[in-house]
Amino acid sequence: MADTEKYEGVATGREEVAKLDASSKSTDSNELDIDLETWGEEHGYILDVEVLKEVSPNWQNYKLAPDGRTVLIPQPSSDVNDPLNWSHTKKHVILLVIAATAFLPDYGSATGAVTLLPQSAEWGLSPDTVNHSQVGNVFMLGVGGVFVVALAAYFGRLPVLFWFTFTAVWTAAGCAGAGTFNAFMAFRILNGFFSTVAQGGGVMFVKDLFFLHERARKINIWASFVILSPYFGPLFTAFIISTQKWQIAFAVYTIMTALCLVLQIAFAEETFFNRKIPEVDRPRKTPGIGGRVARLIGTEQWKSRHQRSTFAQACLRPFRVLIKPTVALSTIYYLLTFAWVVGINTTLSIFLTSPPYEFGPRQIGFYYFTPVVAALLGEIIGHWLHDAIARVLTRRSKEKKLEPEYRLTAIAFSTPFMVVGLVVLGFALERSWHYMIAALGWGMYVFGIMITTVAITAYCLDSYPEGSGEVAAWINCARTTGGFVVSYFQVKWANKMGTEATFGIQAAVVAASYLIVVFLQIYGKRLRERSGPLRFKTD
Repeated sequence: MADTEKYEGVATGREEVAKLDASSKSTDSNELDIDLETWGEEHGYILDVEVLKEVSPNWQNYKLAPDGRTVLIPQPSSDVNDPLNWSHTKKHVILLVIAATAFLPDYGSATGAVTLLPQSAEWGLSPDTVNHSQVGNVFMLGVGGVFVVALAAYFGRLPVLFWFTFTAVWTAAGCAGAGTFNAFMAFRILNGFFSTVAQGGGVMFVKDLFFLHERARKINIWASFVILSPYFGPLFTAFIISTQKWQIAFAVYTIMTALCLVLQIAFAEETFFNRKIPEVDRPRKTPGIGGRVARLIGTEQWKSRHQRSTFAQACLRPFRVLIKPTVALSTIYYLLTFAWVVGINTTLSIFLTSPPYEFGPRQIGFYYFTPVVAALLGEIIGHWLHDAIARVLTRRSKEKKLEPEYRLTAIAFSTPFMVVGLVVLGFALERSWHYMIAALGWGMYVFGIMITTVAITAYCLDSYPEGSGEVAAWINCARTTGGFVVSYFQVKWANKMGTEATFGIQAAVVAASYLIVVFLQIYGKRLRERSGPLRFKTD
């Protein structure tokens, strides 16, 4: 049972409920005296109905999961348009469409990394010069996500998803058909900005569609597409350019982007649902094909824009999230951890094409099955790991409530895989060990990254559910910024010091950055309490 002294000696916690401002009261039903999501953000999430009984005298009015014990957070309304009330199939189809779209940006970016040599030969430029387009593309992958969530807060989720993907299609086609390097670079940079829409803003949809106790597993699905994409790009492209022109690789990428656009038109929906206003004030969805088209292009959402953030408020939201200490520290940690993914990708092909390995394009393509398998293993294990950790720590806690910091415990499991993996990979390449040993090290690192990505994203989302898009956008920005910076010096660094030293230093950085996670586990809740909630106008 919960320790009721937490609520200042009041068994039902009614004094604490009274302290919550109007934004934390349910507008959907007067029978619910607590907005459990707002309450949980400040006091810990109540997922067990037995704990809810100690907090609310109206506990029997709250809806539970089919197991009869798990409290649903947030509480679904009685409105059929509430995404939480949609069918299991509809929710997961939308999730898969978002995940597939999130697969595109890093896939396209990695495709360009592999086509550098044939492009430099065709245009008579050095590979370093052609690489400028790659650097610009990677930079825009991070910046674009911040713009996505700001625009979505004002215009709506679906129209931003549609128009960004629509623009990504023709910029990808521009890359495939570019006749000069300058034209290619312009299309490449623009494509990076627009293609990142579901990668930078994907967690918004996860938060809209699923209850709190489901989110870690759904983030795990979305994140697996993100982590897999930079490896499928080189895998497919290596096979393509071994027999075809480099333009074919970008034509394939264009077709993939267009397919995602078609899937959005067919299956995606506007998932934003405002629970902070009375049901009678919520806009009604226009039925039929006309209504669907209106939501897709944004004209229907435009009519209800006064109920969402103003344009100025929407633009400030990402920065209001970033100044929260726990988000800033999480972003720094992820930058220091994920940056070496790019380091490996930019270095590995150089060493594998040199003696004693002397791999050709096809062998390199096959070699990229290593991180694919590792990421899939991380997704499979993470499907149960993250929720299992949360359940165990919640049950063992004094108050039986889920604290966001519990999500970080999974990183204690993943960090040894990342550190050892980098060390093994560095030694294998430096000392010309068998390529399977190098593959083992690479796979261990990718497996650890997969677990870490879900843990840090779930932590930030549970800490600030109102800013679901914003926290994910900054994590995405950290990931791409790390890659952007490392791409400038990784190859020269490895050639000068050798992979044994460079990857050893990278492993040391990953190990040292884990201290940030420990700090958040100890002081994260106090930092969140002192900095206060976001209190946005809408989620």
